[in-house]
Amino acid sequence: MFKPLSVYIGLRYTGAKRRNHFISFISLTSMFGVALGVMALIVVLSVMNGFEKELRERILGMTSHAFVTGTDGTLKDWHSLQSLITDQPHVIDSAPFVEGQAMLSQGSRVRGTLVRGVDPQLEGRVSSIGEKIVQGQFDALQPGSFGIILGKDLAIAMGVRTGDKITLITPHVSPTPAGVLPRLKRLNVVGVFEIGMYEYDSALAIMNIEDAAKLFKIKGKVTGLRLKLDDVYQAPQITRELLYSLPSNYRAADWTYQHANFFKALKTEKTVMFVILLLIVAVAAFNIVSTLIMMVTDKQADIAILRTLGMKPRDIMGIFMVQGTLIGLFGTLLGVVCGVTLALNVETLIANLETFLGYQFLSADVYYISSLPSDLNWNDVTIIGITSFVLSLLSTIYPSWRAAQVKPAEALRYD
Repeated sequence: MFKPLSVYIGLRYTGAKRRNHFISFISLTSMFGVALGVMALIVVLSVMNGFEKELRERILGMTSHAFVTGTDGTLKDWHSLQSLITDQPHVIDSAPFVEGQAMLSQGSRVRGTLVRGVDPQLEGRVSSIGEKIVQGQFDALQPGSFGIILGKDLAIAMGVRTGDKITLITPHVSPTPAGVLPRLKRLNVVGVFEIGMYEYDSALAIMNIEDAAKLFKIKGKVTGLRLKLDDVYQAPQITRELLYSLPSNYRAADWTYQHANFFKALKTEKTVMFVILLLIVAVAAFNIVSTLIMMVTDKQADIAILRTLGMKPRDIMGIFMVQGTLIGLFGTLLGVVCGVTLALNVETLIANLETFLGYQFLSADVYYISSLPSDLNWNDVTIIGITSFVLSLLSTIYPSWRAAQVKPAEALRYD
């Protein structure tokens, strides 16, 4: 006979046709409930991972992986520092930049902005800004031309487009016979870029690095060096190691420090969503409790006979634990298969559904990310599968214990 006996009987009970069809219905409901919860959890976390990845790529398209600057916020002999940094492990390339706060004025419109001076020939090594130009040319930022490229929303707010002129007001002042006046410079709008994030598209302006250095009175200097690393996820550790190898008059920071609150919020939201959706799996898993209790009630006579034949209480308990475990296992496996399949094809499915309905769920006029990205993380799938199975296993303990407590004499009294 198949050993152990409790597993054999548990498998027989699970596969056998039942006299009480309602119990079969409850068993299937429990299994599909577990599958639905697991599938929903995998799909939702994959979509959240996709949004996080998309936002990270857009942020890193404008923000370097790390940057190095001096203690006073400027670098003078940056060429020698660049050679030193580029030779460091994990650093792929670097590019200088000048950065400062200013105001843009056009007629009655005034807007604060962050001005970033870059070298068009070197900037492509550390960012993708050159690929985000929607009007004009990135190479139009030539030294001495005092051209400027604005974010799309900033250009709309100022009412300008490529070919127009705009006034830049820096916080530095110039003494004149009429008194101290702010520095003004009339600039040519030579392009417009669109990153897809309001933070940049509404408040960032790009200039040539030499022109920006003149305007911010740091001619011959730069604000710092922007770095591209070989592993963006190890940026904090690589930046610390790099800082230890440099003299004490330098400071450095990585992209996670600059956007720490944003990514902490995303991580917190993902954790909360995981807990909420896990409750769906828990409810479905604990439906197994009611299924097994009904099964124990239905099989009391069988339990009594097995007990009189010498089967121990722990073996009786094992029979029903096998049943509940199989329900949870099949539900978990079904949910994982359906969830992974849906997560891998959710972008295509949503696009086809939008075409069929003639309605766009994430309108490009409202949302910067108009598609539904998905990034399946196998670690998430593993954690979800194991958690679901463990919950299903735990839900079998009490009904199985109740089965082991059945007294043969009382169960067979009226049979």
